[in-house]
Amino acid sequence: MTDTARTHHDVTSRDQYPRDRDQYSMIGRDRDQYSMMGRDRDQYNMYGRDYSKSRQIAKAVTAVTAGGSLLVLSSLTLVGTVIALTVATPLLVIFSPILVPALITVAMLITGFLSSGGFGIAAITVFSWIYKYATGEHPQGTDKLDSARMKLGSKAQDLKDRAQYYGQQHTGGEHDRDRTRGTQHTT
Repeated sequence: MTDTARTHHDVTSRDQYPRDRDQYSMIGRDRDQYSMMGRDRDQYNMYGRDYSKSRQIAKAVTAVTAGGSLLVLSSLTLVGTVIALTVATPLLVIFSPILVPALITVAMLITGFLSSGGFGIAAITVFSWIYKYATGEHPQGTDKLDSARMKLGSKAQDLKDRAQYYGQQHTGGEHDRDRTRGTQHTT
């Protein structure tokens, strides 16, 4: 019940006094020792800086001026946008059968030019790399290409050898089956 009798000053000024590591225990000094040598304690923070009324008023005036300026600027922008839309809407409605296809055409042209330019640059880069590779220079990635070519060549040779081996077995195996079938049919 005594908590309800505390004033705003009691609640806000209690954190201005230094505390020990434990946030609930005071250092052992009385609050009266921190009364800033007879001066009004409300004008000072815990570091002893002066927060007088004139400084607070200056801060408030600066905040109001900055906020008001931004509010006026945003309202002018909103009004300008509404006026521009009011003027532009009838023009857009009148010219929409012309503007929409024109915008689509322009977008397709820009996309086509950009993509053709990109493909052209890629082609020039690839031709340059191939030229360097063919002339014996050592462009970046040559080692990987040579390694992949060697692996592909060895796999192709293995496949060829297997096909030749199984082809000979298969051809030889058919003759054996025919002989076996022939003997079975005759018996």
